[in-house]
Amino acid sequence: MKKKEKVWKNNIRKVVPYVPGEQPKDASVIKLNTNENPYPPSPAVQKALEEMRELRLYPDPAASALVEAIAEYKGIPKEQVFVGVGSDDVLAMSFLTFFNSDKPLLFPDVTYSFYDVWADLFRIPYKTKALDETFCIKKEDYYEENGGIIFPNPNAPTGLALPLSEIREIVLHNQESIVIVDEAYVDFGGESAQSLLGEFENLLVVQTFSKSRSMAGLRIGYAMGSPALIKALNDVKYSFNSYTMNEPSIVMGAASIKDEAYFRKTVARIVSTREWFKGEMRTLGFSFPDSASNFLFVTHEKVPAKEIFEAARKEGIYVRYFNKKRIDNYLRITIGTDEEMRTFLTFLEKYLQNYHSNS
Repeated sequence: MKKKEKVWKNNIRKVVPYVPGEQPKDASVIKLNTNENPYPPSPAVQKALEEMRELRLYPDPAASALVEAIAEYKGIPKEQVFVGVGSDDVLAMSFLTFFNSDKPLLFPDVTYSFYDVWADLFRIPYKTKALDETFCIKKEDYYEENGGIIFPNPNAPTGLALPLSEIREIVLHNQESIVIVDEAYVDFGGESAQSLLGEFENLLVVQTFSKSRSMAGLRIGYAMGSPALIKALNDVKYSFNSYTMNEPSIVMGAASIKDEAYFRKTVARIVSTREWFKGEMRTLGFSFPDSASNFLFVTHEKVPAKEIFEAARKEGIYVRYFNKKRIDNYLRITIGTDEEMRTFLTFLEKYLQNYHSNS
């Protein structure tokens, strides 16, 4: 029996999974660790939920209402829009669809940590390219032969945005492979690569409702690209699961994207808080890349990041710590409400004062 058990175990695919940010059950926790929006979705979303009646039927497999709403909002044909269950689903489907070469997929060494997980899961060869000493992407690193390219813009967890001109140069130098720009945080200060879609058929731009539209709980992501790329994504989706989007997500997502005024107001509040918080953190001795996202990636001049992370957690304040090479002395701090950030600053002031007096 033992020999048979070993045989079937050998047929199990083994991967090191992505580890998401902790989701505490205590509602009193100040949660600054997963880059969620601190404000509720548009009131139009709540209204759409209240008016929803029919859930016994399967949802529209094409998610037409949502696709059409996104297409109208972005000013592109619906044939250039693909939707999925959060941008993670869209990206995973994209890895499966587009990165099937023997040549390596290229992405930064400090970036969204799901990329190497998907590459391992789908057995895609890959190579990481080191960010420079200021955590910037070096566009020239992506001019070599490859089986595809992906990077976030703004990057995560650094928050730095690559200028559109440099994105264009990367795509221009890679006409024989597919380039994916992951724009989960673009609404907070980056410049979308959507404007390049008319120029490049091999470019895919991925965005999400989770951050700027306060809808992480509904899992809505989408891609924009040439009709050929979108058709390829749909072909793979329909070979995998026809009903990826549930009815509430379709209906409420369409309602959200039609409320432009609320969207702009909420994003502006977060950006305003971020800029104020930057100044306060510099005063306390922290340094960080100039974030264009809804978080800061900070390090302190004297105090180890892990110690701050652990002390804050004991006080019911959750931030993100990555025990990884190059970034193990940094914390990623989500921008919450003004009140939440003031509470965090008060904690930091007391903690740093005690730390210095005990040193």
